[in-house]
Amino acid sequence: MSIDEQVLPYPIPNDAALDPPPEWAELRSTCPVAHVELPSGDRARLLTRYDDVKLVLADPRFTRQLTAPDAARLTTDGGVFNSEMAQFIPDGGEGHQHWRRLVGKWFTAKRMAALRPGMAQIADDLIDDLIERGAPGDLRAGLGFPLPVYVICDMLGVPAADRDRFSYWSDTLLNLTRYSKEEIEAAQLAFFEYMSGHVAAKRERPGDDLLSELIAAGGAEDGGLTDMQILVTGMALLVAGHETTANMIGKMVAMLLADRSRWERLLADPSLIRTTVEESLRLDANSGFGLPRYLPVEAEVGGTVLPKGTTVVCSMAAANRDENAFEAADRFDQTRSPNAHLSFGAGAHSCLGQALARTELQVVLEVLLRRLPGLELAVPVAELERVEGLAVGGLRTLPVRW
Repeated sequence: MSIDEQVLPYPIPNDAALDPPPEWAELRSTCPVAHVELPSGDRARLLTRYDDVKLVLADPRFTRQLTAPDAARLTTDGGVFNSEMAQFIPDGGEGHQHWRRLVGKWFTAKRMAALRPGMAQIADDLIDDLIERGAPGDLRAGLGFPLPVYVICDMLGVPAADRDRFSYWSDTLLNLTRYSKEEIEAAQLAFFEYMSGHVAAKRERPGDDLLSELIAAGGAEDGGLTDMQILVTGMALLVAGHETTANMIGKMVAMLLADRSRWERLLADPSLIRTTVEESLRLDANSGFGLPRYLPVEAEVGGTVLPKGTTVVCSMAAANRDENAFEAADRFDQTRSPNAHLSFGAGAHSCLGQALARTELQVVLEVLLRRLPGLELAVPVAELERVEGLAVGGLRTLPVRW
């Protein structure tokens, strides 16, 4: 049976921590709008070509209304994609642009530049702790996870001492297979109650943070956001603001150390840090689920007519290796520029925090190259393990020595 006649399990099984499943290349060339079965057992269509993925992510006909009655369920137990709380953020039009304008003020290049010294100090302190504990160490646990948590907690005015609770909540909401429906609902409720209390405290004692600024903008009648929108925005940023970047730090460093000539090249020429970060984002083969979209009308993609009610999954990671979009697409090119990868999405719903993620990844490399120039993997690449079931992909651990 050819691949275009199959219904593939999705996510596509893959044991390699840093390499893509071989099916991606075959799907792009022969079956760019594939039939897949999701963890829930429902069917969807998978897009793997660059042009198709970019088109769908920018096309307002493809919505985020994943709770529609005929939308495919990603899992049977809820989770972040099926959460009704996400519906409080406007899905499109002027309402969505208004929300992005209000929240986006905290993610400008100017603000990111102001955050860099603080990020570097956090990274230095975490590396001090890593060195004190001795080699080998787990770079994911020692640096990759805590740094983005500290940063996003500071931006939201949330005590970093609560970071372990955020870790559990985000893992529960982003995991597609590990938790039961009861566990997911309990985590959502606890997270909701925590953020309700935190927003209420910010109303009483505002600070220099994003939530305080959103509150100061007034309610919806004043050109601001509703109480529920502020609360859900805080929850979304806490989850998205640390989990994705925490995992990407580990994967990026692993990619550079798996072929240590890449690390050596950065040591010789640190000016390549920015383009190296972008190429790491493009070649991340373990980025997780991708972005699902729901189609409330009939539409055509990649020469295939999709009926009303179709759920599509956009695999940005597969699209980022499309030879029709990138020269030598499977090669890690630390000088590649421009690099129009789709790792942060495209269109009106592109990742709001991409400037923050880029800054954190660049700072991590700057500090690691300065502090631990002899960094190397402490295990063979083949022994690195993926975190299974997570909507955003990552490594279980990243053992290193220096």
